[in-house]
Amino acid sequence: MALQTLFPWIGLIALILSLLALDLGVFNRVPHVISTREAFSTSCLWISFALLFNLFVLQTQGIDAGLAFFTGYLLEKLLSLDNMFVFIVIFNFFQVSPRHQHRVLFWGVLGAIIFRLLLILVGIELIKTFEWILYLFGALLIYSSYKIFSERSRPVKIETNAILLWAKKYLPFQENYKGRRFFLHLKRGWVITPLFLVLITLEATDIVFAIDSIPAIFAITLDPFIVFTSNIFALLGLRALYFLLARLIPRFYYFQHALAIILGFVGAKLVLANHIKIPLVFSLSVIICTLSVAIIASLWKNKHGKNPH
Repeated sequence: MALQTLFPWIGLIALILSLLALDLGVFNRVPHVISTREAFSTSCLWISFALLFNLFVLQTQGIDAGLAFFTGYLLEKLLSLDNMFVFIVIFNFFQVSPRHQHRVLFWGVLGAIIFRLLLILVGIELIKTFEWILYLFGALLIYSSYKIFSERSRPVKIETNAILLWAKKYLPFQENYKGRRFFLHLKRGWVITPLFLVLITLEATDIVFAIDSIPAIFAITLDPFIVFTSNIFALLGLRALYFLLARLIPRFYYFQHALAIILGFVGAKLVLANHIKIPLVFSLSVIICTLSVAIIASLWKNKHGKNPH
């Protein structure tokens, strides 16, 4: 990779690390419960950063790249919101104090950024080498669409997570610890805490979701810079958005219906990519319309007092 093409990546990574350091090292240095007001203002700040970066892409790379970033950002944000259903279950299962949830999510997002960068680079190289793999990615998304729709009402079973069971069995573990540390040094040596189990459970969950979200963005663009930035900016605001929407998400009854439709659409788009060119504007319209219908239908269901189960 030429030095000139490395500059945008170096600048982007430096920006991301600076924002994360500011977020945890300054604004959230003291553990506290994230209020709705703080979550709202922080969410607006992260969305503003994403839109400003979108404007930068639009000015420097043209309207197609700008539209691809915005469509990818919106798609990845929706797929990230689906993670929140699982996050709520995980935090409740481990009884994590609200004042420590932000720290766990911070390190979880940092790990997700590193993993997704690797997955994106590998995925793009695979597509360049084996063009037929687009059909495989498309089929995977269509299957995920079916799985989300068919399992939307089933409870998530955290206690059967294979990585969690392995960690509790083979790693030195300190039960009944309620603090914010991931590791403790005791007389018997270093041990992991329940909060570390929460972290690795979140990471394992994100890996599963990344297998859907990375192929989905490939249906929008194969530009590695756009793919990575739209993915990462969607993740950066996820923590604040979690505290803003955690109580509301279970009330969006039709959200997973919409997600299944959107995944099915982008999966079909990948399968047909070599035969039918679907414009980005049309893809963006499908995502926005599907989400809007799901929100309106959910509000109507809640307003009329029907039990969303």
